[in-house]
Amino acid sequence: MAYWLFKSEPETWSWAQQKAKGAKGEPWNGVRNHQAKLNMQAMKKGDLGFFYHSGAERQIVGIVEVIGEYRPDPTDESGKFGLVDVKAVRDVLKPVTLADAKAAPKLADMVLVKFSRLSVQPVTPAEWKVVCTMGGVK
Repeated sequence: MAYWLFKSEPETWSWAQQKAKGAKGEPWNGVRNHQAKLNMQAMKKGDLGFFYHSGAERQIVGIVEVIGEYRPDPTDESGKFGLVDVKAVRDVLKPVTLADAKAAPKLADMVLVKFSRLSVQPVTPAEWKVVCTMGGVK
């Protein structure tokens, strides 16, 4: 299993909206960055990801599961980009802010800390454990 982080502006697509989709989940579409595209192409069903509210909030608020692997994104007229399907798994009990992550020495090399603008990014197993502990997730 691999771990990821999905970023979304809460006014565009929020954690509450993701949770409301239930077990059927929702396509993670609209990604127009080649590195993020490559990350999504590497995803497999069952992989887990943090759901991160970007913008003013800048915090990890939930955990999602990849339920559908990479396929073309019908919202992309160029045909260059794709999407994966994700469903909400659980809330992060204590949201982990970007400031919290930057202050944690064990997260110094995390993509979120070094390249916070990337919309879909990998998370190492060690980073996953640290963030889960910080967020009160067992």
